[in-house]
Amino acid sequence: MKPYKEMTREELEAQKAELEKQFADAKGKGLQLDMSRGKPEPAQLDMGMALMDVLKSDSDMKCMEGIDTRNYGLLDGITEAKHLMADVMGAPAENVIVFGNSSLSIMYDMVSRSVTHGVMGSTPWCKLDKVKFLCPVPGYDRHFAITQHFGIEMITIPMTSDGPDMDLVEKYVSEDEAVKGIWCVPKYSNPSGVTYSDETVKRFAALKPAAKDFRIYWDNAYAVHHLYEDKQDTLLEILSECEKAGNPDIVYEFCSTSKISFSGAGIAAMASSPANLADIKKTLTLRTIGYDKVNQLRHARFFKNVEGMLAHMKKHADIIRPKFEAVLSVLEKELGGLGLGEWTKPLGGYFISFDAMDGCAKEIVAKCKEAGVVLTGAGATFPYGKDPKDSNIRIAPTYPTAEEMAAATDVFVLCVKLVSVEKLLAQL
Repeated sequence: MKPYKEMTREELEAQKAELEKQFADAKGKGLQLDMSRGKPEPAQLDMGMALMDVLKSDSDMKCMEGIDTRNYGLLDGITEAKHLMADVMGAPAENVIVFGNSSLSIMYDMVSRSVTHGVMGSTPWCKLDKVKFLCPVPGYDRHFAITQHFGIEMITIPMTSDGPDMDLVEKYVSEDEAVKGIWCVPKYSNPSGVTYSDETVKRFAALKPAAKDFRIYWDNAYAVHHLYEDKQDTLLEILSECEKAGNPDIVYEFCSTSKISFSGAGIAAMASSPANLADIKKTLTLRTIGYDKVNQLRHARFFKNVEGMLAHMKKHADIIRPKFEAVLSVLEKELGGLGLGEWTKPLGGYFISFDAMDGCAKEIVAKCKEAGVVLTGAGATFPYGKDPKDSNIRIAPTYPTAEEMAAATDVFVLCVKLVSVEKLLAQL
């Protein structure tokens, strides 16, 4: 079939009639499929159930420090958990704090602390006239929700195949003292699947901020989340690059086991410079006497080391890879060459990013819902939920089965075609 934009009015109208018939048939199937959030499926969670057997009523509950993990203490986490999470990030263990189960909650706390008490002696953001954050787009909706919650102005930065547009990043950071941070998902980005190039990481490390309390929020959520053994992206380690560039304090790095062990009961950590960690611990001592060290011990003994974790991640890949391939196969078969959209083909992570014709995303998502397929809301991948082109849609293939994903993608491409035809007819 030739590209839709090359069709005559008569051809488009004929296509529209056929697509409307197919859409009515799809609605009649009573589908209930959800590819809105990047959740592991039950089989992935079942793989971690041996975690529950690592510690028993007669287990030695002491960590490497000789401290009973059931008791108070060790504010920054047990040594074996620090080493495990440090190896995931590629950072030194002495630069790591292990928290509770959620890296998102760490990021929220870091922004909240900056608002109320400032960063390393700087003026608290709540006392400033204006505070701004840079937001690479498309990006992670929950990042944007945090900064919006605190009334921080968000500035969109376009993503490229190498990461954020660094010319723009450098310009904003160096020229505007109100720019206090940037959200980054540097490896297998949410939702595009892009991994930042070495040059991009080096340029981040060498930033010259106008604001001395500027920080890079480096959310390394998919550090070990490869889909293939023989095709994997690599990411330059940011802390050492910042150190080399003379900017040791410029970055906060975050990670968790949320899509490795249990999404709701894993462990999360952050890595940063000694000066940043010392500053953070001042308020952390007021927040807690220590996080769940029993869970930290459980994870450390289950995985043993990062090699054990990587072996576990291969099992995850075996489950979710067919789902990604099912989606990509349908997209290529049904939309390839039609000029109705472009999509990413990630080597890892949890998402596929789809860009429809401008002005079509919201209607596509609505049509899909009408036919029983729930997608992430159009615009969610942009600050304030407003995609200026109304084109980006995030596809989350992991939770449904491969067969369900193929069925859901069939509905998705049908809706893309129908909405696109209507758009093109309206333009004639």
